[in-house]
Amino acid sequence: MSSRVTSPVQPGRSAGMGFIMLAVLIDMISIGLIIPVLPPLVGTFTHSESEHTLAQLSVTLAFCVANFFASPILGGLSDRFGRRRVLLIGFCGLALSFFVTAMASALWMLVVVRLFSGAMQSNIAIANAYVADITPPEQRAQRYGQLGATFGMGFILGPVLGGLLGHVDLHLPFYVAGCLALLNWCYGFFVLPESLPPEHRRPFDWRKANPLAVLARVRGLRGVGALIYVICFSGLAQVIVQSCWVLYTGHRLGWGPLDNGLSLLTVGAMSVLMQGVLLKPLMKLLPLNRLVTMGLGLSVLSNLGVALATQGWMIYASIIVGGLGYAIGPALQSQISRAASASNQGETMGAVAALNSLMAVIAPPLGLGLMYLVADLPKTDMRIGAPFFFIAALQALSLFFAVRYFAALAEQGASASASPAS
Repeated sequence: MSSRVTSPVQPGRSAGMGFIMLAVLIDMISIGLIIPVLPPLVGTFTHSESEHTLAQLSVTLAFCVANFFASPILGGLSDRFGRRRVLLIGFCGLALSFFVTAMASALWMLVVVRLFSGAMQSNIAIANAYVADITPPEQRAQRYGQLGATFGMGFILGPVLGGLLGHVDLHLPFYVAGCLALLNWCYGFFVLPESLPPEHRRPFDWRKANPLAVLARVRGLRGVGALIYVICFSGLAQVIVQSCWVLYTGHRLGWGPLDNGLSLLTVGAMSVLMQGVLLKPLMKLLPLNRLVTMGLGLSVLSNLGVALATQGWMIYASIIVGGLGYAIGPALQSQISRAASASNQGETMGAVAALNSLMAVIAPPLGLGLMYLVADLPKTDMRIGAPFFFIAALQALSLFFAVRYFAALAEQGASASASPAS
């Protein structure tokens, strides 16, 4: 049976990578728009660096906790009703949250709207399931690389645009992001085809939507093994970077929305370069285990560089050094996807999203907690880099478990080749 299906909503139009990549691009631009300006907006309701850090922690944690509980539910609903409908819910929720954030007049309003936004938004997990629906297993690593490059392109355009708009008015990027989310809803409603055929849909089960139970299912997936720890620690490290970046660079280097937008543009450019251009030739040149371990090793060095940076050019140099790390995600995503059947890709991707969301719940207290402890120190004090020293340690743990995982695979392969044919 072909994996390309005709959408029941859009007759005669087959689901394909082009459709989901455009939806993801618009989605990531709208999300990227607010990254350089949300922490400064939170800061308008506080009076000191330490108070700002605690306020940012509450806003970030609200989104992450809601997203943790909602991701497996939305993933299961996409297995029951199709990917398109759940994506439309996410686009609508994003639009509403951006507009309300722009009009917020108190910190509690930001906390409430981020709670709502986290509960409604699981677009990345659903997009991953969409790709799995339309792609044979042997091509998924490359397709996830294309999707990752689209994420990166969104982070090239979104943060730099958000930085430029935020330099004019802190609230303006939120209105623009809301309009883009509405545009994406229109695209999803009128153009985006459904990818999941009726014969692959299954009833929704509340027991499987329990995020903790879903995590146990991920741990039991065939072929995952120690890879689950790689996903945990690298995911935790990534979320701490996201939660601390703007606050850290603002305090350490005095960066504002425009400077942070440009730095995030560089991150997005490296992501697009690695995942959209260099991933395929790298996978031909290097075995998967070498690619993952080298990427994790360079990520350790990159975050150490950020922790020690005292000038802006050092941040950019560290981003470039860690570039190979952006090639890791598609390979790990492909391995998880192969462990799932055609009928539960949404649940599986929702489970992985729940795992990442759990790391996102843990990350803010850890990363921003470290930031709080050093927030009032002088800018030249090396201890201000504590969050990024911790991130480097997490990436080192990911590297350790990746080496263990690939060593176990090699032993299994050697045992299989040594055993006599039955």
